[in-house]
Amino acid sequence: MRLWSIHPYYLDAKGLVALWREGLLAQKVLQGHTKGYKNHPQLTRFKNTANPVGAIAAYLGFVADEAGSRGYHFDRNKITDQHCTEKITITNGQLEYEFSHLLGKLKDRNPQRYARFKEVSKIRVHPIFNKTAGNIEDWEVISHIK
Repeated sequence: MRLWSIHPYYLDAKGLVALWREGLLAQKVLQGHTKGYKNHPQLTRFKNTANPVGAIAAYLGFVADEAGSRGYHFDRNKITDQHCTEKITITNGQLEYEFSHLLGKLKDRNPQRYARFKEVSKIRVHPIFNKTAGNIEDWEVISHIK
């Protein structure tokens, strides 16, 4: 499961669809409707909010917005009706790590998108997050970046 902190604008179609599916799974986990994934590290930042289910709903709403801007239709009826306006803090180190991770994926599966974003210096953040100074988040499971 990867719930990107970077703006979904950067994701290719495959990544955007995967994010939608994984976000819906995260919503089920946070609602207590699954047996697995309950302690998945990607859920930590949502669990640390006053309203975890509302936070993931807001997250999914922006993913659906991005999909809609590209002409895709993600069924918003799958998003819970809970609301949350709380911003979640994310470090610039985490954003840089995720962006590098995504570039590694794009280099192989979508070279045009990779070329478009490889020189980005100011990374856009997903709208539910507020960027702050800091290293990679403690909950991140570090993997080798290509």
